[in-house]
Amino acid sequence: MAEDKPRLARLTAILTQLQAKKLVTAREIADKHQVSIRTVYRDIRTLELSGIPITTDEGKGYKLPEGYSLPPLLFSEEETNALVTAQQIIANNPDQSLVLSFNAALEKIKAVLRYSQKGTTELLAQRLQVRNYNKTDDTSEHLIFLQKAITQYLLVELTYVSAKEEKTTRTVEPFALIQTQENWLLIAYCRLRSGFRSFRLDRMERLVLKSTSFEPHKLTLVDFFEERKKSWESASTPDTPMA
Repeated sequence: MAEDKPRLARLTAILTQLQAKKLVTAREIADKHQVSIRTVYRDIRTLELSGIPITTDEGKGYKLPEGYSLPPLLFSEEETNALVTAQQIIANNPDQSLVLSFNAALEKIKAVLRYSQKGTTELLAQRLQVRNYNKTDDTSEHLIFLQKAITQYLLVELTYVSAKEEKTTRTVEPFALIQTQENWLLIAYCRLRSGFRSFRLDRMERLVLKSTSFEPHKLTLVDFFEERKKSWESASTPDTPMA
């Protein structure tokens, strides 16, 4: 049991859970937060005493009154970046009703973001491009970290294995992320090669996000592709010169 989880964080999470469903049982709350049923009863009572109008359906669960809204939730940068990434993926979906509904929902979420977060989400939206999203056996776990590196202009040190099984360690200046049929690609200025390179995320063995920042590149993603279109189309493997 995770009874030692900070109570304030748990109470906030329970409020989010109540907002997300019409009716939530004590067992669902206990399982989600790994606490006992008795702890759930105490938490619900605490929320009621703080003025939250939680109602109880005997034998069924807890709910909030219809139309009741809580203060805007705070999102972390990783969570807002995940939403921006999802928007890019869903934009390629053939069902336009899904695309329109998701975009409308995301606009409502953006409306309650902190001012600083609005700037980073706009930047990331300009630096992401998803192409032919398909499932693949190749996986990676670096996307969230690289998104932060792009929006915060942070250097990244990575150990990379090329298509020829050559391993190198290098420092790069992340510029953009692209999702292709095969995998996510990072476009970055490589200080080892003194030029732009593309790196498949699933071929990154090690990645370290540095605290050192770099000077932002004075071009957009559209400008980048226009300037390097011929090099991009002729590239047969990742980690190929982009300039």
